[in-house]
Amino acid sequence: MVIYLSKYIVKRIAYIVVVFFITSFLMYGLFSLIPSDPARAQLEPIKTTLKPEVYQQKYQELRDEMGLDDPIVVRYARWIGFAPDKQSGEFDGVLQGNFGYSMMRQKNCIDVIKAPMGNTILFNIFATILTLAITIPVGIWCAVHKGSTLDQGVQAFTILGYSLPQYIIALIFIFVFAVLLRWFPVGGAATPGSTYTGMRELGDRLYYMALPIIVSVFGALGGMSRYVRASMIDALSMDCIRTARAKGVKERVVIYSHAWRNALLPVITSIIGWFLSVFSGSLVLENVFGLNGMGALYIKALNGNDAELCLAIQMFYTVVSLLGNLITDLAYGFVDPRIRVNK
Repeated sequence: MVIYLSKYIVKRIAYIVVVFFITSFLMYGLFSLIPSDPARAQLEPIKTTLKPEVYQQKYQELRDEMGLDDPIVVRYARWIGFAPDKQSGEFDGVLQGNFGYSMMRQKNCIDVIKAPMGNTILFNIFATILTLAITIPVGIWCAVHKGSTLDQGVQAFTILGYSLPQYIIALIFIFVFAVLLRWFPVGGAATPGSTYTGMRELGDRLYYMALPIIVSVFGALGGMSRYVRASMIDALSMDCIRTARAKGVKERVVIYSHAWRNALLPVITSIIGWFLSVFSGSLVLENVFGLNGMGALYIKALNGNDAELCLAIQMFYTVVSLLGNLITDLAYGFVDPRIRVNK
């Protein structure tokens, strides 16, 4: 079984690598269509000090140095790290850890995205933990007590989060919890001017993230809890569950050992798919709450025509999606032993 699992993981990783390079090439070609010119942007500060003919000569020389007139395949190979850089002669691309240079921020993209990436990952991890900690027990309880008054009330309440757009929920929660009750700040990622370190810094960041995390959890309550409820209802109607109850197995064992194990298989795809969607959904919340995250940075990079920064951020989302698919496939085999990963 271990050998089969190892082979499967190797095959899946090979598949991910192929998809990564295809996706990265398509994204590079797409962002190459953005009407930006790094050479012109670099010469813009000294444009007024040069004669038109001198400026045009320097401009063309700079385009040649940067390789901007080379075919797109050659430029992609240089960007990804398959071909040496035209200026330094060394392999210095994405595979070597160089994600390009941000013209908007005037620094390397890897330095620009470090802090926003940390905020986005922290935000999504806590939002995921809280959402699953609430929706899974609620979904199981509603399935076991299907049709009860409380079950109907929960379904009516959670449908609000399922129906309303996240930005509407965010605006309502800002008005209630930040403006009226003043429990949380309206926006921001940390206390302005603070020099906290260690746990104090983490606590300060979580305090500013508390309201957007609550909005994210509220928005996910409807879809996730209803999906868990539906899966549990199907599992509880299976013949094996009726047999277990007829044999006198304790109800807790029937629910959490037999039924939940069968219900978990379809839920896994929903959970991981939802987790991946949270990263894209955080794009909206980060802009509404002014969080310094990948989503907010992505919007700024798009508005600023910063193609290389956009590519670096897009590669982050691509890797998250590919790893999510791998985790989904492996989780299927782990949850349901009837599924053989070698087939």
